[in-house]
Amino acid sequence: MGAKELCRKHGISDGTFYKWHSKYGGMEVSEAKRLKALEAESDKLKKMLAEHMLDVATRWS
Repeated sequence: MGAKELCRKHGISDGTFYKWHSKYGGMEVSEAKRLKALEAESDKLKKMLAEHMLDVATRWS
């Protein structure tokens, strides 16, 4: 099955497919899951840092 047929079957654009392929191509499923978990943790930590910085800024204003 070609990329176009695969995209049509799953309702995604060609651009999305190739973006995912460049990011996750060649990875094992466990590696992709670990990467996704690390990205989620990073987002959570960034949010916590931003909230803390906002709290500090409001205390000193």
